[in-house]
Amino acid sequence: MTSSKIRVGVMFGGRSGEHEVSLRSAKSVIDAMDRERYDIVPIAITKQGRWLASSDATQLLPQAVIDEGDTDVAIVGDPTRGELVRLDHGPGPIALGRLDVVFPVLHGTYGEDGTIQGLLELAGLPYVGSGVLGSAAGMDKIVMKMLFRDAGLPIVPFVHFTRTQWEADRETVLDGIGRELGYTVFAKPANLGSSVGITKAVDRTSLGAAIDEAARFDRRIVVEQGIDAREIEVAVLGNDAPSASVPGEIIPHADFYDYATKYVSDVAEYAIPAALEDDQAAIIRDLAVRAFLAVDAAGLGRVDFFVERETGRVFVNEINTMPGFTKISMYPKLWEASGLTYGQLIDRLIELAFDRHKETARSERSVG
Repeated sequence: MTSSKIRVGVMFGGRSGEHEVSLRSAKSVIDAMDRERYDIVPIAITKQGRWLASSDATQLLPQAVIDEGDTDVAIVGDPTRGELVRLDHGPGPIALGRLDVVFPVLHGTYGEDGTIQGLLELAGLPYVGSGVLGSAAGMDKIVMKMLFRDAGLPIVPFVHFTRTQWEADRETVLDGIGRELGYTVFAKPANLGSSVGITKAVDRTSLGAAIDEAARFDRRIVVEQGIDAREIEVAVLGNDAPSASVPGEIIPHADFYDYATKYVSDVAEYAIPAALEDDQAAIIRDLAVRAFLAVDAAGLGRVDFFVERETGRVFVNEINTMPGFTKISMYPKLWEASGLTYGQLIDRLIELAFDRHKETARSERSVG
């Protein structure tokens, strides 16, 4: 008898500086999924890029309820298969059953940047979240800001350059930043999340060190003008007609909301909903939807804002197309405050994955 359950491959870990964050998110997702509705297939990706399932995946994801015995696995880019295959048995791959949908709970490079999405597209599998374009544009802070600017969204001034340019002529790069932005500024790797590699710089000397730090993580670097601002976040949910949650505020109790503040020191506070005037909250929610659409995001996204303390001006900072997804992460907490429980949010994201896959399938791929 064929099971009527939806078979969901939950992917987590990955070759990213946000590997550990992904493990926490995936554990929350798997623990919250309705076993009466879903057959869950955890798929772990190690820091070295090895794909594991079952008992090996359990070692990376404590308390995951999965079958024992399967180890090395892969999804192949063949839409006639659409299944998970085992690689470590006999002369060839062994099919482990078709997946109905994939939930890539992967943050950062090789997971949130369009790479895994490209594989899933080739495999013809529905998946949660943005497609190749939306994921890549949402991950790349330079391209993202250009798209925001072209969409008429307010952003803080920024400059960008390559690691090669920096290493070839540091002084010219520093001169240009000082002339264009002044100080204080923030140096960031273009493609990374969770505030990894981001450093505040208050003068030329500290800026040089900040760029060196960013250059450790990416070949492209962005430097943004710093402003004295409140940090506001909005969760967005949907595909072509998305909705925005109530805004929330991060109160870092630190110099800025860096990786240590997010995941190590536990000193940040969160105000949900944020203390905003109704008209300002409405403006921010509208900008969140516009930012989501500007990068062609889908499924979910968290849009981050700066609200300048002195003037009240609102600036779009960035979009995160696969935000942290533990039960205490901002994205699900914002939707909980907006009337959607964690379990309902997971159900809705899987529904949106099927909807987007169906809409994409309407497009003709050949002529004649």
